[in-house]
Amino acid sequence: MSKKSVVALDLPIPEISDLPEDTRKYFDICQEKLGMIPNVLTAYSQNLKQLDGFTRLYNELMLGEGELSKLEREMIAVVVSSENKCFYCLVAHGAAVRVLSGDPALGEHMVMNYRTANLDKRQRAMLDFASHLTRSPATVTEQDIQALRDAGLSDRAIWDVSNLVGFYNMSNRVAIASDMQPNPEYHSQSR
Repeated sequence: MSKKSVVALDLPIPEISDLPEDTRKYFDICQEKLGMIPNVLTAYSQNLKQLDGFTRLYNELMLGEGELSKLEREMIAVVVSSENKCFYCLVAHGAAVRVLSGDPALGEHMVMNYRTANLDKRQRAMLDFASHLTRSPATVTEQDIQALRDAGLSDRAIWDVSNLVGFYNMSNRVAIASDMQPNPEYHSQSR
């Protein structure tokens, strides 16, 4: 894959065969499980310390122990990315919502306007908070936190939601600034 198809920046993206063995193994796992190596990982492969930090945090936030389901985590990623208009993450995480939910319409609602989706009280509160924390973090108050508690989220779950929001705001900014392109495979998943 050429670096121009991954990001618009002129980065020294190595060939997979030139990567260290542990990175190649990680990419092999991605290829096996996802049918592709996500372009975000390909882009980060030009700086192995950043790739390691990114993947460790991603894996902990998205796959680690906690009260949030994988679908809820993906929904948060999409809502943050929708607020930021991040094409890469909207395509990648919108596909994940479609796959995990088995509902292509839900994935589209998340991408376009989560407020129109059929969500339960907990999901609505979580996504409202993710949107608010993304758009105007300085205006988040104890009332916003209490609304999450009232919807059934524990303080640990609120911590996890907040970390997901922070992670995807960072990721969105990197993807937007580098004009990162989503893998074409995402577009057709669960449609």
